[in-house]
Amino acid sequence: AGIAVQAGARSTLATLWAVDDESTAELMNIFYSQLKAGTDKAEALQYAQKQLLAQGREPYFWAPYVLLGNWLKITSPRPLGHPSPCQGEGKE
Repeated sequence: AGIAVQAGARSTLATLWAVDDESTAELMNIFYSQLKAGTDKAEALQYAQKQLLAQGREPYFWAPYVLLGNWLKITSPRPLGHPSPCQGEGKE
């Protein structure tokens, strides 16, 4: 995960130990649904972990995940054709 950040990824999820495939898939589904809803990455991870905890899952299944890098909300790049703040609008 550290290599991904060094290679230019803004953030990545890592695990502190080998994890169960089924619980990882469930956690990732919850995590990404929260991101799509506009939740920042740290809160999305926390929410997903709490969901697994609420299901009675032991910490082994939800605790090893750590977020490396930028943990703030995902921001979309400016759509094509929209001027940047430096370009000023209406100039010909």
